[in-house]
Amino acid sequence: MPDSLFRGSLREIDPDVYELAQIEAERQYHKLILIPSESTAPQAVLEALSTRFHNLYAEGYPDDETRWMTEAEILDYETRLTHFRRYSDPRYYKGTEYANLIESLARRRCAEAFAANGLTADQLYVNVQALSGAPANNAVYNALVAPGDTVMGMNLLFGGHLTHGSPANRSGKYYKIVAYDVNPATGRIDMDEVARLAQAHKPKMIIVGYSSYPWIADFQRFREIADSVGAYLLADMAHVAGLIAAGAYPSPVGIAHIVTFTTHKTLNGPRGACILTHDAALAKKIDRAVFPGEQGGPHVNVFAALAATFKIAQSPQWKELQHQTVKNAARLCERLKSHGFEIPFGGTESHLLNLDCKSVKGPDGTPLMGDVAARILDNAGIVVNRNTIPGDKSAAQPSGIRIGTPWVTQRGFREKEIDALGDAIAQILQACKPYKYPGRKGDLFRAKIDFDTFNEAKRKVRDLAHSVGIDFEPTKHGYPHFYFLDDAAPNAPYGEIEVVGERADEFLYWATASDVYALKDGQSQASRLYTPRGQVEGALTRHGQNYTLTVPADKAVVITTWLRDLSDGFVAPDLTDLQRKLPGPVIVREAKPAASFPKVTGDGVDQSKPYFVGMSKWAVDTPPALPQFQWKEPENAPLKMTRLNETHRALGAKMVPFAGWEMPVQYTGVLAEHTATRTAAGLFDVSHMGVWEARGPDAAEFLDAVTGNEVTALKPGESQYSHLLAPNGHVHDDCYIYCLALDHFLIVVNASNDDKDWAWVTAVQRGEVMIDAERQWATAPGRHGVTLRNLRAPASGADQRVDIALQGPKSREVLLALGVDAASKARLTQLKRTEVCYANVGGFELIVSRTGYTGEQMGFELFVHPDRVVELWSALVLAGAQPCGLAARDSLRTEAGLPLYGDELAGHLDLGVGDSGFDSYVKVHKPWFIGRTAFLNQERARKREVARFRFTQKSGRMAHNGDPITDAQGRVIGEVTCCSIDSEGFRLGQAHLNFEAGAEGTAIFIWQGAAEAFAKAQPKPNTQAELEAALTANGVKIRPPEAASVVSRFPKKK
Repeated sequence: MPDSLFRGSLREIDPDVYELAQIEAERQYHKLILIPSESTAPQAVLEALSTRFHNLYAEGYPDDETRWMTEAEILDYETRLTHFRRYSDPRYYKGTEYANLIESLARRRCAEAFAANGLTADQLYVNVQALSGAPANNAVYNALVAPGDTVMGMNLLFGGHLTHGSPANRSGKYYKIVAYDVNPATGRIDMDEVARLAQAHKPKMIIVGYSSYPWIADFQRFREIADSVGAYLLADMAHVAGLIAAGAYPSPVGIAHIVTFTTHKTLNGPRGACILTHDAALAKKIDRAVFPGEQGGPHVNVFAALAATFKIAQSPQWKELQHQTVKNAARLCERLKSHGFEIPFGGTESHLLNLDCKSVKGPDGTPLMGDVAARILDNAGIVVNRNTIPGDKSAAQPSGIRIGTPWVTQRGFREKEIDALGDAIAQILQACKPYKYPGRKGDLFRAKIDFDTFNEAKRKVRDLAHSVGIDFEPTKHGYPHFYFLDDAAPNAPYGEIEVVGERADEFLYWATASDVYALKDGQSQASRLYTPRGQVEGALTRHGQNYTLTVPADKAVVITTWLRDLSDGFVAPDLTDLQRKLPGPVIVREAKPAASFPKVTGDGVDQSKPYFVGMSKWAVDTPPALPQFQWKEPENAPLKMTRLNETHRALGAKMVPFAGWEMPVQYTGVLAEHTATRTAAGLFDVSHMGVWEARGPDAAEFLDAVTGNEVTALKPGESQYSHLLAPNGHVHDDCYIYCLALDHFLIVVNASNDDKDWAWVTAVQRGEVMIDAERQWATAPGRHGVTLRNLRAPASGADQRVDIALQGPKSREVLLALGVDAASKARLTQLKRTEVCYANVGGFELIVSRTGYTGEQMGFELFVHPDRVVELWSALVLAGAQPCGLAARDSLRTEAGLPLYGDELAGHLDLGVGDSGFDSYVKVHKPWFIGRTAFLNQERARKREVARFRFTQKSGRMAHNGDPITDAQGRVIGEVTCCSIDSEGFRLGQAHLNFEAGAEGTAIFIWQGAAEAFAKAQPKPNTQAELEAALTANGVKIRPPEAASVVSRFPKKK
């Protein structure tokens, strides 16, 4: 009779998973793993894990009497099985007679391994069912304290653990946590301060135990402190359990009320955890807290692996290993100190140490931070983890790395290997050049390293890893898994290197000197590469979206390694510009042997390129410079009118000239319209804004060159805020770019700049104007592969589009009220912030984006054919939208902290993107874009930035653009850029302030009505006295400034 059993090995049944497991094992062979919480489990332990104990469900526990049985008594099958058949067991499931034996054996061996401080194995109660360390600790919480009780534990930032009270963990959410840390002068826990905190807060439980604090814990003193306030003492020994069992670290057993530890760190066992106590009453509470309190069925196969682990842990070889682990950590600590590194806490007495990365500085003083240091080390073959160290403010931005010696000690590291390891770590980290990018929530820290140092260190690390022991036969995999600069070259005259990926064309455009965008499918061009090992002449062939680079065979490994490192992003294409990074990632496959060189066109260098890697090494006669862009605003041009002009008049709007257009400034009142948008749905006519289209295979690349944000990173349905910069960094305009397809983009620009912007961008596309002050003959990449159209122009026919904005918490409700088909409704209800889609709404074919200029999280911009904009507007008003004018639009954007061209951008101060506070939207990691160099120079010199302010008094004179601002000491610290009302009716504005004045809560004083005199004053007043003198000289009556205060840069979420 056939059965349904799946016979066969993993390799036979699932070769993919088998192969993945082999590759992971090979990783562990090639790399030096220094994660303190990792170790390599012996083969016997792995075999135990894969036994058929895995198949069992065994809720409950073995007979309690088995705790005091010897190993021989537990394994007396005749006695145990006859007892089982007669009396069964306390478990909820049957079929567990052997599960009882393996769990009992694991408990007994654990007790024998950890009996200490005068206690025998018979006096210990062991629970081996906790699935890992966090469930074990959570079970102790459940057993000993109640939600809301006070618990003391070490601060995570100073070396504690998530489950010791971190706000991110449930321990920090359910319990009142009092954290202790270290004395900064000694780098050690101040036990007197722990005692003081305990007396002050009377915790129900105190936790001793650490994840990165390296010194030995004073268990006896902790117990005395706990007893003094009637608290339980929990010793979480997850990290040092192996050291404790070997006598290489003092034991808390018999001192702490409860001891927990994981079994997969220094114990070298399976992923699991144990809970020990010498108190019978507490043992019962713990068992109930684990099951049924914390978890259901235990992992019986883990019991088998634990039993094997604890047997190994009682061997002399294993105990010697643990002592050597501690010696290795101490020696590595001293070796790193000898290279000039600061070691947080001052040293180590355990298996781990920490390293302060901040001693490595970039050219501008930027420190090396823990995350990027760990990433670069990992790429070089040394595996560590980023970690907070004393002084760090957040676990999200740690400045240290944590290093552990268990795994490398298992593999055979002694003094010689430890010294070589310390030297390799130092070589890599000290070769790093840190830098930073502005991020939306703070600086983003990065680093680069030079090609030769990185690859030489990578080879040394590999050789060191291969020089020590391994307990399996590793497979041999090459790229993309493992590859080195000394790999074998192709056995042929040439090597063909495939470069594959969504951004392969961009990557190769910047990595090579030729014009990759000019290649058609199947064509080849000469292409030159500049590498740290010299110049290489090659041939680049296009195959659809992928490319083949043919180079001499003796250069193939250097080229593949160089391109791979550039793709990874940590090896610098140019050490004089650390922020520059090539697009990616891309796949760079191993070079295939090739007998011949393709027929090519060109000489390998396109002189018109604004940048390519190695450009500084290329000597060339300077071609003629292109002319600078010139623009003159038309004089006395008649006011333009949108299609909605008569509609606004019929609704009673007050009409005013704005940006060359006659537009509604308000209907019912600014505050009413402001409030309607914040509470319901406001409708704005923005059909005067410029709407363009960019289409073509290189549309993204061209837009990427003419704007500061990263257009090539957009996927269909996404959008981004960006800027059009001049070569000198001046802001031509800010804009919004919508990706409708990979080769189709919608661009919205300001109405006042539409004609100028169009003239600029189309001149750039034609290659008629200078776009780079250093290479004045350069032209923009991708310009031949893009078609630009002005969608407001009648020539666009059926594709014409104008924009109206529906903003506010009820805007989607209003939009859907027009009636939508099922597909459009699904798209609109699922549309996330900044996303864009096509939708049929009420019979209108729309492009709908969830964007806007009001700061509302729910809001839409609706792109409709101008012939139907009046009809759409009327339908939205009928559905409940409140028509709003430009005044409310300005008050809303001011309250939201958004910039306006002419106020926070450009204007009489010629403010740049960084001045406006939106520097993170200029992606200076892009290899090149118009204005990049000038923008970086501006940012290095900039001393001010826009901040929001609010007047102290609700009513009073409005401030205006240019009004000077002083601080409490009478120093001139900036000037107003705009001011309006906020949702509460207060006067709120934005101002360009000195950095030190921009902190939230700073008191400032605004001189309303002084803008004109302040602008005329030469030199600019720096003090209140000088300002008053300038006002008097210009015939302005001096009035006392009005008090205001700086508020958060953007409104806080409620």
